Amino acid sequence: MSDSDSSQSSDTDRVHREYPLDVRVVEFRPAGAEQPQYRFEAPEHTDISFADPETATLYADVYFDTNGFQEAGTGHRGVPPEVVQAGRDTMAAYFLTMAGTDTNWVASFYGKKPSEIERYVGAVRRRAEEIRTEAAERGVEPAANAA
Repeated sequence: MSDSDSSQSSDTDRVHREYPLDVRVVEFRPAGAEQPQYRFEAPEHTDISFADPETATLYADVYFDTNGFQEAGTGHRGVPPEVVQAGRDTMAAYFLTMAGTDTNWVASFYGKKPSEIERYVGAVRRRAEEIRTEAAERGVEPAANAA
């Protein structure tokens, strides 16, 4: 996970995944970079980008699973209170979006097997999808493509 000054859109920005409530993951290429990055965007949310789309979409799933959260004010190593309150599986998924962590690190942190952490992530992804499906059924659709 890395904070970045990536809020400026460019001609190379492309929406990777669009969600309800004006949330999306945008693929962009920072100046001089060889590989694209993936920026998570949500109303009133701190700019944050990831090296791969899988991590960016996991972050979006955590965002929906917690009904939204703010990174601002949590510090470099802090965890937003909404994530902590959401439970062990959500916090494990959130940890996986942080730079320098992987399934083995999170499993060690919790004293669990990596397969259990993978089940946690699966549960978070399923709940997030259910929330998005319910939002769509209620008529809350993704924002028009602004990139």
